[in-house]
Amino acid sequence: MTENEKNEKGCCPEGYIRKSGNCVLPEVTFTTLIMSLNSSALYHLGEIQNPETGQPGKDLALARHTISTLQLLKDKTKGNLIDKEEELLGHVLADLKLRYVKSKG
Repeated sequence: MTENEKNEKGCCPEGYIRKSGNCVLPEVTFTTLIMSLNSSALYHLGEIQNPETGQPGKDLALARHTISTLQLLKDKTKGNLIDKEEELLGHVLADLKLRYVKSKG
C-alpha cells in the first residue's frame, strides 16, 4: 500500500478535517479563535485534561492572561461583530471569569 493510499484510508490527525481527500485544518474564523482561547483557559483552570498526557493542567496566571486576552478582543471588536459572535464572546468570558473566581477560592 502506498503512503497516499494509507492517507486516504486513515484518519486525519486530531484537529484536522478531511476536505477533497486531504486532511486540512478547519477554516480560521472568529468563532474558532474564541473557542480555542476558551479551551486554553479551561485547561489552565484545571477544568480539562491535556489530550496527550490525560493530566489536567492548572496555572491560574496563564488562565488569567487568556481571560484578559478575550476581554481585550471583546473591547477592541465592539461594534464590529455579528450578534452571534458578540453573544458567544460574552458568554465565554462570563463563564471563564466565574470559573476563575471559583478556582481561586
